[in-house]
This record gives sequence, C-alpha cells and structure tokens, in this order.
Amino acid sequence: MLMMLLIPLAATIVIELGALLFMGERRRKVLLASVAMNVLTNVPLNLFFIHVDERWDTLLVGEALVVLTEALCYRKLVGEWQQAWIYSLLCNAISFLAGELLVMIVFLFTSY
Repeated sequence: MLMMLLIPLAATIVIELGALLFMGERRRKVLLASVAMNVLTNVPLNLFFIHVDERWDTLLVGEALVVLTEALCYRKLVGEWQQAWIYSLLCNAISFLAGELLVMIVFLFTSY
C-alpha cells in the first residue's frame, strides 16, 4: 500500500520539477513549494481514488481541484496569475499523462 503512494508521488515530484526547470524556473522557493504541493495534493487524491471511488470522472474532478489548488499556491509565489496557471496546468498535465503512459506500457508488457 505504501509503495502505491510513494512511487506515484516520487514520479510526480521528479516530473513536475523537471517541467518547472524546463520552463526556466530557478527560484528555490518555487521549486521547494512544488514538492510540498505535490505531497499535500497527490497523496490525498491517490488515497481517495484507491479507497473510495476509482471512476475516471472522480479522478478528473480531483485533478481539476489539484490544478486549482496549485495555481492558487503558485500565484502567491510568482505573483502573476498567467504564470501560475501555466505552471499548474502544464506540470499537472505532463505528470498525469506521463503516469498514464507508464501504466499503458507496463500493462502492454505484462499482458503477454
């Protein structure tokens, strides 16, 4: 159970830090806040998804709430709404899609 939370969390942190660095973000407080935001949003979302409701619509609503929450946090850090939304949307879209791609690849290779 613990690994079902830690592996996606670690992957999300690495992917989103990489995305921020790729977008040119170098401020330590923003990068560290990204790690904190992911711990505070990824773990509860995954726990809810695993134990309460595993439907896709629930996951998408949860992801939308994560994007909104992180955008609000980034707004406090970077001072601009546009940059906050870009950071939140791109980081979460990239990490979500990378995770889904990884699941598909694992499923493909384990189904034979």
